[in-house]
Amino acid sequence: MALIDASKAEELYSILNNVSEVSGGSAANTCTVLSSLGGNSAFLGKTGKDQLGKIFKKDISDNGVYFEESGFSSTPTARCFVFVTPDAERTMQTFLGACADMTPDDIDQNLIERSAVTYIEGYLWDTPKAREAILLAAGFASSAKKIVSLSLSDSFCVDRHRDSFIDFIKNHVDLLFANEDEIKALFELSSIKDALNRCREICEISAITRGGMGSIVNCKNETYEIEAEPVKNILDTTGAGDAYAGGFIRGLALQKHPSICGKIGSVAASEIISHFGARPEKDLYTLIKDLI
Repeated sequence: MALIDASKAEELYSILNNVSEVSGGSAANTCTVLSSLGGNSAFLGKTGKDQLGKIFKKDISDNGVYFEESGFSSTPTARCFVFVTPDAERTMQTFLGACADMTPDDIDQNLIERSAVTYIEGYLWDTPKAREAILLAAGFASSAKKIVSLSLSDSFCVDRHRDSFIDFIKNHVDLLFANEDEIKALFELSSIKDALNRCREICEISAITRGGMGSIVNCKNETYEIEAEPVKNILDTTGAGDAYAGGFIRGLALQKHPSICGKIGSVAASEIISHFGARPEKDLYTLIKDLI
């Protein structure tokens, strides 16, 4: 994923034809999946005073997610341009927009302390004020003895913030999500086995997705390999990792074994990649009811 500025975002938007516009956002996608699986979720974030912001708020609320808005930003709402190739892989260019205006003042201490899990997307590490907000939120969750979870989000993001990510994981994170490229990038290793060993040194649980090879749930003393769910026609892998995280966290909230959490995540991800867009089109709860 590459970051772009407002002018580039407007330029791309003006020249694109035959496109599908859907609400997204990494953590927002995860919240939506959690809700579809029968969980309660709340989203902390910022949007602009524009039409995209209104659409985002309506969509996420309609999906059962509580959206606590701390005030509109004067900056336009964030947007991501996703170019999907016939093999279902994608290239993304993202304008962070109003997301970059998130500050510690936007963090609701009471909401975080009442939540079982605080899930953080790594993309926000690119903006200093948002990073301050993340550190504050993680501190509130840790002090309340609640789970702090981080998604590394993108291997390029990892390259930009490697040392601070590792420090944050060591000191705050209980549950880490990453794909294979991201976790290798974090430790600058070429072997997934070596990367998993490093994960055990700094984190209680790490869940590593590997595309068609499934996922690995890596605990302090045990490692579980989770098979990928079969999908007849993979159309778009955008949001697969977000969905996996949502499924895994839902399993965790239900006090399921880590391997079952991984299985629920895999089922959720399989639904997402069967269509365009990163939000579920089916009732995910019906797909995982035999697992819970």
